[in-house]
Amino acid sequence: MALYQDVIMAGFGGQGVMLIGNLLAYAGMNAGLNVTYIPVYGPEMRGGTANCTVVVSDEDIGSPIIQRPKSLIVMNQPSLDKFQPRLEDGGVQVLNTSLVDASQAEARVRTVCVPANDIADKLGNTKMANMVALGAYVRATGVVDLDVVKKSLGSVISAHYSHLIPKNADALQAGFDHAG
Repeated sequence: MALYQDVIMAGFGGQGVMLIGNLLAYAGMNAGLNVTYIPVYGPEMRGGTANCTVVVSDEDIGSPIIQRPKSLIVMNQPSLDKFQPRLEDGGVQVLNTSLVDASQAEARVRTVCVPANDIADKLGNTKMANMVALGAYVRATGVVDLDVVKKSLGSVISAHYSHLIPKNADALQAGFDHAG
């Protein structure tokens, strides 16, 4: 059976949605899959909403544009309000319930609730909430193996910050475990 998974990742600018989108794209490539990654930059950065799209497939990708995504990673309430209506029926959404009201999740989709900020706080750094959410997403969708994602961290975290790779790997694992 062919693998095809697309996702819109959205949150406030500064929450690291571009970083986890890039990480998922690298993990897909490192797993030998075809990928597209489209970051949406603009005045949204540093406080407004920001998003990116990633497509991962074992076949050619016809278009990187996603109208009705199969999945979402939602880091804040405005992102849920904007993207949940577009989510395909039966799709999967990972909600950061530290900042998103889970009671607003629609029954037509499968929702994985993960208090990403709270888990990241317990790990010692709230900025890793994005990694917690990505770990939960990997568990919920099975898009790539978590170990491949962890091994891909060096592709998106600069050498200057390489000392943070183990902590980010721990955050990925924590989100993965929480979603289980």
